[in-house]
Amino acid sequence: MKRNRDHRIGRYLPSVLLIIATLAAGSACAAGFDCNRARLPDEKAICASRQLSELDVEMSVRYQMLTGLVAMGTRGNMQDAQETWLKSRQACGRDHACLLAAYRSRIGTLKDEYAHLASRGPF
Repeated sequence: MKRNRDHRIGRYLPSVLLIIATLAAGSACAAGFDCNRARLPDEKAICASRQLSELDVEMSVRYQMLTGLVAMGTRGNMQDAQETWLKSRQACGRDHACLLAAYRSRIGTLKDEYAHLASRGPF
């Protein structure tokens, strides 16, 4: 019985964390970074767009959640992949469509990584 309950909790944990993070961002329409410090064109575009800000929060929460669940070696690989993705995001500049595609791709990758991790067994 406990195993079933743990499995249900694990299944809903990402959604709960995402809701909490989105509510924390709240009315400020804040991205996953401090918009007051936004300097680069991509950062300014994200801060100017509620849609991109929300995607940035979702991506940030998913990334933070995953890095907390994996071993140190895997975490290092994930950090490298995140840095590579951030550089590709910067290449979008202010291009909303490019940024939107970049976020959708990264979020899809993080979802896939979580699904792979969850499929390996109970935590």
